[in-house]
Amino acid sequence: MKKFRKDFMWGGAVAANQCEGSWNEDGKGADTSDFLYFGNYSANDVVFRIDETKYYPTHKAIGFYHTYKEDIKLMAEMGFKCFRFSIAWSRIFPNGDEDTPNEKGLKHYEDVINTCKSYNIEPLITLSHTETPVGLIQKYGGWRNRKLIQFFNHYAETCFKRFNNVKYWITFNEINFIFADGMLFQNGGVTLKDGENIRELCYQVLHNQLVANARAIKTCHKYIPDAYINAMMEGGVSYSESCKPEDMIATLKDNQNYTYAFLDILINGKYPYSMVREIEQEGYNIETTPQDYLDIKEGTGNYIPLSYYSTRLTSEEIAKEKTNKNHPNPFTEKTQWGWTIDAIGMRYVLNDYYQRYNVPCFIVENGLGAKDELTQDNEIHDEYRVKFMRENIKQMHLAVDDGVEVLGYIMWSAIDLVSQSKGEMSKRYSFIYVDINDDGTGSQKRIKKDGFDWYNKVIKSNGENLD
Repeated sequence: MKKFRKDFMWGGAVAANQCEGSWNEDGKGADTSDFLYFGNYSANDVVFRIDETKYYPTHKAIGFYHTYKEDIKLMAEMGFKCFRFSIAWSRIFPNGDEDTPNEKGLKHYEDVINTCKSYNIEPLITLSHTETPVGLIQKYGGWRNRKLIQFFNHYAETCFKRFNNVKYWITFNEINFIFADGMLFQNGGVTLKDGENIRELCYQVLHNQLVANARAIKTCHKYIPDAYINAMMEGGVSYSESCKPEDMIATLKDNQNYTYAFLDILINGKYPYSMVREIEQEGYNIETTPQDYLDIKEGTGNYIPLSYYSTRLTSEEIAKEKTNKNHPNPFTEKTQWGWTIDAIGMRYVLNDYYQRYNVPCFIVENGLGAKDELTQDNEIHDEYRVKFMRENIKQMHLAVDDGVEVLGYIMWSAIDLVSQSKGEMSKRYSFIYVDINDDGTGSQKRIKKDGFDWYNKVIKSNGENLD
């Protein structure tokens, strides 16, 4: 069987707003995540006001802003070759539109990078991971406004210049999530106004981000010619519920709309006919310029960074519902949160993407969210997570044997952190337990789970030892 490449990058990932805390320290401005509390994580009409009766999980998170040295040391002990983290835009430009960056913010991330490098861990940096400076929303309306394209490019260029020893970059996290519930706010940095057509607005936000992505890619290669850079995809595929022709058409369109349309733009540099047709049919008014399309054509990504968690099920009837409901697949199991468990889907997706776009793939998120139980002896027996990852890695290996070029495998998450979907701490993904509860109480102590040593063996053997 074909082996993983010698420089295959095993590791883990975090997002700034889910781990850093210190939400208003050292000159950081407020971002969208700072106003999320239990109960409004799926809202598109978030109010930028702190309610003292509510708990805002990202304000403290796990304290990574101050504990990153100790935490990265643990990751190095686990054997990480790569650590994916995000930069909080508002740590660099507190309002988002300043000319001069916040030096304390730049110095912090420089220190994080240097800490990684001291352990021979390759950083993989995400520039925008479900957060936008609130100043850009209050002053310009967020990503609905084309001015954010230039602000983002200034932010990106600042990072490329300062951190030009980093080779791997992601511009936007899971850019194809924009049409999902709550993602107009979290991914799009936009609050919905009364009477607005939400899908039309999503298209405008998406277009602006795609142009920003393309310009950032071109800017990146000026400073880091050999960089890998692109927007990231939530990587899944939709299976047809049956071979009924109507179900096959519904599945075709679901995959077009959710996946291929985005990759056609990101990799091929051109809007696909399916998106163009919907915009025409619905009469959406999307503000564009001829230069936008030239930028998109020239600023294409050179790899596909993707998350993989599960697959979807589609039929003619399911498509009519127009919801994000996760319909059960009778041939698969489910997680405690109802997500489909489908390891074979990993192999399917990697083959599908690579065959269509012929650029390297990089699994930058894969993992199992579960409620870990801390025993009286301060141990966490997470064999269910090990089983999940073992089966996914096996299928990734089969994809490599099929001929797919895969750069690495990054588990979500590198360390326990605040859940992006609802703000829980109890939905845990990592092999490093952090003693914090959903209400923020706890010692913040770090404890190795059983999977810690297992993942270390996997990495040491370059994916050969999965026992």
